[in-house]
Amino acid sequence: MSVALVPVLVLLAGAAGSAWGQAGIYTCVDGHGKRITSDRPIVECLDREQKELNPTGTVRRIVPPSLTAAERAVQEERERKVADERMRAAEERRMQRALLTRYPHPEVHDAEREKALQAQQEVIATAQRRVRDLRDERARLEAETEYYKTPAEWPAKLKRQFEENDQQISAQQRYVHAHEDELKRITRRFDEELARLKLLWARSGAATAAAPAAATVPAAR
Repeated sequence: MSVALVPVLVLLAGAAGSAWGQAGIYTCVDGHGKRITSDRPIVECLDREQKELNPTGTVRRIVPPSLTAAERAVQEERERKVADERMRAAEERRMQRALLTRYPHPEVHDAEREKALQAQQEVIATAQRRVRDLRDERARLEAETEYYKTPAEWPAKLKRQFEENDQQISAQQRYVHAHEDELKRITRRFDEELARLKLLWARSGAATAAAPAAATVPAAR
């Protein structure tokens, strides 16, 4: 080899080494057992693990296999489920904190339940009284029909009053049924809350800590 070529080869080797050092050296064994080395990710090894080496030959990082479209979809779905579960858990913790803030001990929960149920019961009682009044009114209307032999003889006003009475009774009965359903819904809600709160109170010790001051003060004589 010509002495004049030596510096040139040294420069070329140095330039190549510098380029490889910047880009990294990728190496893998392909599906046929052949080891391949390149200055960029190796297409023949996209389905398997590749190693990116430092210029010194040490492993800089492991490049995992590239995913197919189907595999990528599976991974994205798995990641979505994990993210959804984290959001669900965070929302559950937020709801638990809100419940404990609103109901620090059983007495508060019991009092609010009683208040909610009483409000619905009063609405139902008012509607039921209205139904009784309408039935009394109907009885008076029926008393007026005694003066006539058949309904065909009833005056138009009397017929209209019967129709309005029927409509109002039906409307009030639907109103009562709707609020009876609401009463059941409120009861279910408070029952479900109580089941959750019992666990939360047990963890925080709030149930045992709740001791109304009035219970410890002797009654005045």
